[in-house]
Amino acid sequence: MPTLQTQQIWPGQPYPLGATYDGAGTNFSLFSAAATAVELCLFDEEGQETPVPLTEVDGDVWHAYLPGVSPGQQYGYRVHGPYSPEEGHRCDPSKLLLDPYAKAMTGQVEPSPTLYSYDFTNPEVRNTQDSAAHTMRSVVVNPYFDWGHDRPPAHEYHETIIYEAHVKGLTQLHPEVPEELRGTYAGLTQPAVIRHLKDLGVTAIELMPVHQFVNDAYLQDKGLSNYWGYNTIGFFAPHSTYAAYGTQGEQVQEFKSMVKALHEADIEVILDVVYNHTAEGNHMGPTLSFRGIDNASYYRLVDGDQAHYFDTTGTGNSLLMRSPAVLQLIMDSLRYWVTEMHVDGFRFDLASTLARQFHEVDKLSAFFDIIHQDPVISQVKLIAEPWDVGDGGYNVGGFPTLWSEWNGKYRDTVRDFWRGEPSTLGEFASRITGSSDLYQHSGRTPVSSINFVTAHDGFTMHDLVSYNEKHNEANGEGGADGDSDNRSWNCGVEGPTDDPEVNELRSRQIRNFLATILFSQGVPMICHGDEMGRTQGGNNNVYCQDNETSWVSWDLDERDQELLEFTRTMMWLRRDHPVLRRRRFFTGDASHGGESELGEIEWLAPSGQSMTEQDWTTWYARSMMVFLNGEAIAEPDAMGQRIVDDSFLVLINASAEDIDFTLPGPDYSPAWTVALDTAPAVDGDSDPVLSASESVTVEARSMLFLVSADSPASHETAGAAPGTSEPTTPSETASTETAADKTVTTTEAVRRQS
Repeated sequence: MPTLQTQQIWPGQPYPLGATYDGAGTNFSLFSAAATAVELCLFDEEGQETPVPLTEVDGDVWHAYLPGVSPGQQYGYRVHGPYSPEEGHRCDPSKLLLDPYAKAMTGQVEPSPTLYSYDFTNPEVRNTQDSAAHTMRSVVVNPYFDWGHDRPPAHEYHETIIYEAHVKGLTQLHPEVPEELRGTYAGLTQPAVIRHLKDLGVTAIELMPVHQFVNDAYLQDKGLSNYWGYNTIGFFAPHSTYAAYGTQGEQVQEFKSMVKALHEADIEVILDVVYNHTAEGNHMGPTLSFRGIDNASYYRLVDGDQAHYFDTTGTGNSLLMRSPAVLQLIMDSLRYWVTEMHVDGFRFDLASTLARQFHEVDKLSAFFDIIHQDPVISQVKLIAEPWDVGDGGYNVGGFPTLWSEWNGKYRDTVRDFWRGEPSTLGEFASRITGSSDLYQHSGRTPVSSINFVTAHDGFTMHDLVSYNEKHNEANGEGGADGDSDNRSWNCGVEGPTDDPEVNELRSRQIRNFLATILFSQGVPMICHGDEMGRTQGGNNNVYCQDNETSWVSWDLDERDQELLEFTRTMMWLRRDHPVLRRRRFFTGDASHGGESELGEIEWLAPSGQSMTEQDWTTWYARSMMVFLNGEAIAEPDAMGQRIVDDSFLVLINASAEDIDFTLPGPDYSPAWTVALDTAPAVDGDSDPVLSASESVTVEARSMLFLVSADSPASHETAGAAPGTSEPTTPSETASTETAADKTVTTTEAVRRQS
């Protein structure tokens, strides 16, 4: 830590907020409309505190410039002002406060009564004990970094495949990651980890919260911890315990190095961000930052009862989304992570809360207005978790243009369909074609739907087919935590079993889920470890389990290896074929089981005939064929060339019995090649080529993917632009290469990846 040099105190500037090092000194700036005085507190290597009064105030922003204060300097604030909870004010100079704009934080919040402004034995009595020894400190950082030639990967949204991951959980058990780097930002950059992501075929990694968060005192008291990190206290600071090389600002450089390495591997970085609440909890929570700086400006308080918080998040508080200070904080944070940290997008936790300018969820609220008008933020990927726990909080399909959403209806429908719930065929058809019933009416496209079956919150894919009930005893809440509506099916036995038939059925169901996600129009997302059979032992709420229950295991048995190989094959099948990842919805009523006006898609019964209304509405119907016409994509590629692709015929049998399907006539294709079969562990037990009108048996609870053997792309002149006989340049040939020029066998997929 540098030696304090505070002989001079210059006025400084009110903007930018936070601590800004310029090479010669640091400008400090803090917003507080409630303060009557503010002290900047600097700490030396021994933890001795030096207060620096901030006397310059402009527009409720307190500021000063200190020459000689450099990166690594630890600091905090003490804010003097009214402490009158009944009026919404909770200023308390006995509490050392974190800078809301700090770019790095160090230390941990320890369980201590000093963090609270009231006496535990009598909440009406003030507690003025100093909290400095038991809380985190803010750190001045070096903003300079050699990004070299870093550029964001050029993955269009419809080409994106998202891999949700936890920084620590993904690498903590990886045998090829050096032990000292496991569970860190640096661990994610190790060749073995990046190779896994590249071989798998993902284009974007969505990291669970990496903003500085607090390890809740009540969890620490139980010997647990806040593993997931949905408890933010620093919206600009990378979480310090994920850093391998130090927490005095080094975590910023390490995070940037991680992003740079992932970009070099052509993988985007999306952050799961929690702007709906903070770690300070309800009115009985600790005073760590916002509460003591300006409680009424940052938090939404109950109308007529300013001592309590209006909570739509289930965590005790909600940020006040109509406050200029809050809106500026969020926008400054988002812009910082894009421009300075080079991330490629955001997934907004409990995004309905962000849309509550007043009481109701409003897609025309100030939050959306400023997002859409911002020239930086409007250009990155924006993903909403479209619900919260307040009234009217479930808003799947209700967010405005530019936004994609975690499609909870997709998750529920696909789970129900494959576990055998009746009368799900029609809605299943809507979900796998992009959920136009949810998004098309507002001018949105299939990429508005983030298609997932599992995520961090809930069962893993393995547990979804292995447990009917949650098993959360280890969380210490008597099994009361976690969702009880899991729509899971254990395939006949609860938990682990040696029954080979049950285990094979479970493996088949997992393959069905993964194949459905990657076949569906929209943006697919899988959760880390699902491609390798990760289990949490039936715990569907591992938010507090920072141990092997939640970490990804890389010790794979034969069944896990087969699943990994299957997932790779399916991902590359999607990446190779534009017909599986369209930019636009099918024309007509195709997504609801109707016919496409352009013949892009057709729904066929197992008999090979077009589906009738009776076929769709029969309550026990669980089988159909989906024809995707590769010649009728009707969309140009990025270069404006007409896309030519293979046609697909997908045979779906979610019933408990094998079904004989009759393939359609030669007008669809004279012959079909088996591309993928979810019934065997790896495709290969079906005939390699099937003729038109041939009968084929599709095993119970399985999907069979067929590709037209007479490829329309083969009709194009070799080396010529589509539809012409003129040769193109090598670069043009590469840009217009189609999936029809590639084989789709497992062997070829692996060869191409390596």
